[in-house]
Amino acid sequence: MAANPDFTLSGASTAVPGLESTFADEFGDLTVPWKGAQAPDPALLVLNEQLAAELRLDAAVLRSEEGVGVLSGSAVPDRAAPVAMAYAGHQFGGYAPLLGDGRALLLGELADQGGRRVDLHLKGSGPTPFSRGGDGFAVVGPMLREYLVSEAMYALGIPTTRALSVVATGAHVPRNGLEPGAVLARIAASHLRVGTFEFAVRRGEVLPRLAEYAIGRHYPELTELPATGDGNRYLRFFEAVVEAQASLVAKWMLTGFVHGVMNTDNTTISGETIDYGPCAFLDAFDPAAVFSSIDHGGRYAFGNQPAVLKWNLARFAETLLPLMAPTPDDAITAATGVLDTFDERYDAHYTTGIAAKIGVAGTHIDRALVDDLLSLMEESGADWTGTFRALAEELRGHSASLDGLLPRTAIGPWLERWNEVLAQQGRGPAATADAMDEVNPLYIPRNHQVDAALRAATDGDLSPFTTLLEVVTHPFGRRDEWSDYAGPAPRQFTESFQTFCGT
Repeated sequence: MAANPDFTLSGASTAVPGLESTFADEFGDLTVPWKGAQAPDPALLVLNEQLAAELRLDAAVLRSEEGVGVLSGSAVPDRAAPVAMAYAGHQFGGYAPLLGDGRALLLGELADQGGRRVDLHLKGSGPTPFSRGGDGFAVVGPMLREYLVSEAMYALGIPTTRALSVVATGAHVPRNGLEPGAVLARIAASHLRVGTFEFAVRRGEVLPRLAEYAIGRHYPELTELPATGDGNRYLRFFEAVVEAQASLVAKWMLTGFVHGVMNTDNTTISGETIDYGPCAFLDAFDPAAVFSSIDHGGRYAFGNQPAVLKWNLARFAETLLPLMAPTPDDAITAATGVLDTFDERYDAHYTTGIAAKIGVAGTHIDRALVDDLLSLMEESGADWTGTFRALAEELRGHSASLDGLLPRTAIGPWLERWNEVLAQQGRGPAATADAMDEVNPLYIPRNHQVDAALRAATDGDLSPFTTLLEVVTHPFGRRDEWSDYAGPAPRQFTESFQTFCGT
């Protein structure tokens, strides 16, 4: 990994004060000092002022020429040490020993209002030593997609990286023809991934330092545990990541979210969702749903996501084996014991969530009731998001919504069983319906709405994007003027819809 000979801090910007670089300072063997390409004519497209305030940043300054320079990658924040991060990864099951930030830079770390350390990261800021033949740039559509979907996920209560801004660079980037270039500024608990550990384990003594750094940053309650013997903190660290990821993927499944590129370099140590390149949301419930244009075998299909996540965690366990026990056999036994709890952990999170979605939270739920509903939905191609809201309307005595999704002859016997279960709770139908509406979104980033908004934005019209962003960041409360955003895509759209990574 060669350093950038032109790297300099001269002319540093004060637009983002308080940046630190604990990761870059400690892990020079996992980073390369670098700086972004010059944006010929940067222009701010969208700024997350609420997030800026949480990060104690001045939105007015970020909107200034100096601030936009930083957010575009053209200017370096004062006292910052931007780096491209190295990592490895399993991509679609195949191991790549060196991946790294091919079009991204870690500018540094900020403390939010609660004192939590977060990364400030640029995506699309130009080529790095890890670009692997790519141009290192990004374009408006995919960067606005990540902004919109990550903020929607945050509003849904799903752990996620967040978007601070998107800046148009003024350059044109070859994709499908020439498209306007853009840079996303992303906030994350950190950018440590399973792939970071897959890279570090092959670089000797850096592994224990990386593990300690990750524990201290994400699971500080483990720092006082012993390094060996009972309570081994590295084994407990692995367990904490298993729990975080089991909870995360359950939330994806409950929301109908399809990540699309669940490589190990996109599996975070923090338990946040990261990388929204080819993501999509279900309309019709289909466990085999695949939207990514590069997922030819359906490895990352909607229904496969829990199993893939467990596979990724097995790769993480392999990196930690040298730290878990003095002998390989003991380490494998210990790690396997923790990994084998993944299914139970995932099932507990999913069962609790699906019970709440059908209004039986807080009670033991018969999984057959859930499984039979899902079978009915799959057979009829019922809309995932709309069905749960329609069930709440059914409790209110309004049957039209549900009748538009599932034949009454098919769903009728199931409704009788469901109502029997609800009656045992001692809570009235209206109260149950209200509780369901609190966990079942009405508005999600519908694929056809996202596609239309991004096409308009690429052509210079941001108004559809701005409206859609407002809708999906207020997902639960019904508003009459947003009725067009609540329904699934037309069938002809879904049949041909694909998502792309944007590279």
